[in-house]
Amino acid sequence: MPTSRNALLTIAAVSVALIGAALYLQHAKDMLPCPLCVIQRYLFLGIAVFALIGALARKVKLFTGLSLLCALGGLGVVGKHLYVLAHPGFSCGIDPMETVLNKIPTATMLPWLFRADGLCEAAQEPVLGLNVPQWSAVWFVLLTLALVWVLVRRAR
Repeated sequence: MPTSRNALLTIAAVSVALIGAALYLQHAKDMLPCPLCVIQRYLFLGIAVFALIGALARKVKLFTGLSLLCALGGLGVVGKHLYVLAHPGFSCGIDPMETVLNKIPTATMLPWLFRADGLCEAAQEPVLGLNVPQWSAVWFVLLTLALVWVLVRRAR
C-alpha cells in the first residue's frame, strides 16, 4: 500500500504530465486553449505544487487540503466548460475573462503556457474518444478521489 508521501508525489507527477499533454496538444496539434482551459491549467499546477510541498515538507494534511481545493475548483471550471460545449449558443469567447487572464504576470511571462487564444465552444477532435474538457473532467475526478483518499488515510 502506497504511503501518503508516495501518493502525493504521484498526484503531483500526474498533474504535471497533464499540463505537458495540454502543451503538446496546443503546440503540436494546434489546439488553442480557451480561458477555461487556461484556468484548468492553473488548477492542475496548483494541485501539483501543493501535493509536492505536502510530500516534501511533511505537512500532509494542510497541503493535501489545498490540493483538494484546487481539484474541486477544477471540477467546477470543467463543469462550466462541459456546459458551454453542450449548449452551442452559449459562449465564453472573447470576453473580460480572457482579457484579464492574458494580462496577469504569468500569462505575459509564459504566454506559451498561460495565454488564452481559443474559444471555449470550439469543437475539437476527440482524443481517444473524448474531447479535451471531458478528459480534464476525468482527471479532476481521479485526482479528487486520490486526494480524499490521502486525507482519509491520514485521519485514521
